Amino acid sequence: MSIRLGYQIPNFSYPGGNVADLFPTVIAQAQEAESAGFDTVLVMDHFYQLPGIGSPDEPMLEAYTALGALATATSTINLSTLVTGNTYRNPAMLAKTITTLDVVSGGRAILGLGAGWFELEHDEMGYEFGTFTERFERLEEALQIIEPMLRGKKPELDGKWYQAHGTRNNPQFRTDLPIMLGGGGEKKTFGMAARYAQHLNVIAAPSELPRKLDALAKRCEEAGRDRSTIKTSFLATVFLDADGDKARAEVVRRMRANGVDHDSVSADDWAKATERFFVGSPDEVAADIKARVLDVGIDGLTINMLHNGHEPGNITLAGKALAPLVN
Repeated sequence: MSIRLGYQIPNFSYPGGNVADLFPTVIAQAQEAESAGFDTVLVMDHFYQLPGIGSPDEPMLEAYTALGALATATSTINLSTLVTGNTYRNPAMLAKTITTLDVVSGGRAILGLGAGWFELEHDEMGYEFGTFTERFERLEEALQIIEPMLRGKKPELDGKWYQAHGTRNNPQFRTDLPIMLGGGGEKKTFGMAARYAQHLNVIAAPSELPRKLDALAKRCEEAGRDRSTIKTSFLATVFLDADGDKARAEVVRRMRANGVDHDSVSADDWAKATERFFVGSPDEVAADIKARVLDVGIDGLTINMLHNGHEPGNITLAGKALAPLVN
């Protein structure tokens, strides 16, 4: 299993603001993605909305509760986070959580995992943030517990950060539940992906992807692993509309709200600020993603649609344009 075309739900701020309508809107997106040719639906593992998308006060659901509910509302689409913050959960508990999601969904769970980065959440919720080095030490130790637990084994670790002694994990739907690491670190994250993961979601600007893929190949060589046994994907923020000009206008509006005025910056600065966006009509977005992401060697794609993914029909438009590129 590998993510070929994923749909990420990045926000829960919907028109009307009625909490009773919030999760039905989430379910509707997951079901539309399932019908539109997407193979995976993903949510963010955050407790507050992220900078650049909204304010910390905006709605944010706990990831695994939401995914468990989506498991009962869908039948074929895989379920994952992009990505779980390792610092938020004891690793044995996380292994148990993802294994339970796999049982509930009938074998549709993917464990997306990263080192954690959003300091505000840690500070306000009482999680230890630590240094960059410490977070990656924690992630490496966590994988030494989680990976064997997902493979039907009992880990033994007396680490600096975590301990596990014959930890049990029953029931299990399968013992090949995929592990996906997410990040852009060419040494630490890519090295761990080469040692533990089946999938790497590369977080980088599109222009950096050739270098990132070269670095992954080197980490696989160092680990004695066949590079072809680890699949890759890329998260694309998509502004897509049947009328491409409406999509472009939405980017201008959103960037202005974030302090970047299209009319006040140079063309080069605007291009740099919006490099990770894919904007226009379905055909324009598909052509851009093909040229800048897939043609350079990335295997699969996850998209989010910040401004209109919750509006019925837009996920279908995206799926119709993008599925032929990855299937």
